[in-house]
Amino acid sequence: MSLNKRYDFVLLFDVKDGNPNGDPDAGNLPRLDAETGQGLVTDVAIKRKIRNYVALVKGDKPPFDIYVKEKAVLGRAHKEAFTDLGISLGEASSVLIPENLRAAFDDFTLPEGLEIADDDEDRPNLIVAADADVKAIKSAIKDAKPSKELRSFLESCLKGVKARKPKAEEVSKGREWMCQRFFDIRTFGAVMSLKSAPNCGQVRGPVQLTFARSVDPIIAQEHSITRMAVATEAEAEKQDGDNRTMGRKHTVPYGLYVAHGFVSAFLAQQTGFSEDDLELLWQALENMFEHDRSAARGEMATRGLYVFEHESELGNAHAHSLFERIRPQLGDGVTVPRSFADYRVTVDETGLPNGVKLIRRVG
Repeated sequence: MSLNKRYDFVLLFDVKDGNPNGDPDAGNLPRLDAETGQGLVTDVAIKRKIRNYVALVKGDKPPFDIYVKEKAVLGRAHKEAFTDLGISLGEASSVLIPENLRAAFDDFTLPEGLEIADDDEDRPNLIVAADADVKAIKSAIKDAKPSKELRSFLESCLKGVKARKPKAEEVSKGREWMCQRFFDIRTFGAVMSLKSAPNCGQVRGPVQLTFARSVDPIIAQEHSITRMAVATEAEAEKQDGDNRTMGRKHTVPYGLYVAHGFVSAFLAQQTGFSEDDLELLWQALENMFEHDRSAARGEMATRGLYVFEHESELGNAHAHSLFERIRPQLGDGVTVPRSFADYRVTVDETGLPNGVKLIRRVG
């Protein structure tokens, strides 16, 4: 059942002696606002945890498969969509393999998009798929370093290979197929106009998140760590038997973060985002940190999830005026917070706008 209401929500989470979202451009230091000193966690990081939770509880199976996941090759899903829809993107090409090169294929691993099949006279032919990624195939051939003759033959077979571009109605069907299969596409949206795969268009997701920002400034601490081992014999010789290696680790002693989110009923109807999907989203926001433990994120937890439900699709109040009703503040006499108990969260439920209901999922 598609949504027919707008939702706005406030997410509170904290970190203790951990790194909630390191910045790879800054040596993996915790992200922060350079002017205010407040900590930041990107929307992408939060979405990653939601995706991981959904994959964990739903097992990467349609309609809750995840499009953007670890080690995924996005173009494969596009090709599967058009294959499943019975949309042809052109004819595969077939080239007879010369006798003097047939033995060379025994020790050569064919890249994706190429295969060998016998013709009517039981002669081996090299088949190039209509939607083959020529650039990726050429790169794989280069890395494999075949003989000059074999490489010349393979590259000659790739000349002129160009998949047919899908028509507008076919792109629309592909986009609908992707929304039906992948939870994260119909939730967050995706740009699926890849050059290396059939075009499945673009989807603007109904669920959007802001960066999370800490309530107060944070201090990023740096720690020296020691490993009582080395990786190679050369390192062992250099260490003269001590076998110690040093490293650095960055943590935030404590930080309470606030993120804002929005759910559009209109966009939900376009992607097929349903009431069941919405409930799964709430569950993910409530529990995602419970299944994301690591040495850098040992103690992170959702401390508050406040959902403002509107009666209408357009909404019955401005989101910013609703967000201002959730006010986390330091407790009296606390100057250096080190736990959630050092904060008090004030929730103003008086005089809510007509048509708006506050649902406390957590907190």
